[in-house]
Amino acid sequence: MSDQTDTPHAEERKLVELLDDMPIAMMTTVDARGDLRALPMARQEVEPTADLWFITARDTQHVDDIRARPQVGLTFSARDSWVSLRGRAEVVDDETKLRELWNTFAEAWLPGGPEDPNAVLIHVTVDHGEYWDSPGGKVASLISFAKAKLTGDTYDADTGKVDL
Repeated sequence: MSDQTDTPHAEERKLVELLDDMPIAMMTTVDARGDLRALPMARQEVEPTADLWFITARDTQHVDDIRARPQVGLTFSARDSWVSLRGRAEVVDDETKLRELWNTFAEAWLPGGPEDPNAVLIHVTVDHGEYWDSPGGKVASLISFAKAKLTGDTYDADTGKVDL
């Protein structure tokens, strides 16, 4: 847990702030046999509540998995930060929202554009998140590692848990 005296809203803001710099998630779904399956997904939007939007193809295994078993896990990482989320995903047919979120990255996977009948949205309502952040970047991380090695104290990182 964070060593700061943050309110839950401050921790939620920190989580959303970290996600701003992490455009790719590993989305983990559960298949029909109960096996976990993870694949990279580009997030299109992070709402202030930490809810997430993704564009994907309708005829995929992960869409089938979400329709049958909507619980998903999402992990994100950057050079000095990591975020883990869990939530409930839903497949959303909303052409207006699809057009709003559409970008050239999505077009690489769905060249028919937002009008492609195979294009669909995944909306994830996040119910829990955890983050690990090394403020100060690489130099601060190296100093913290050295301090931990010399003193036996644990690595200095800003961590937090958020129930949404």
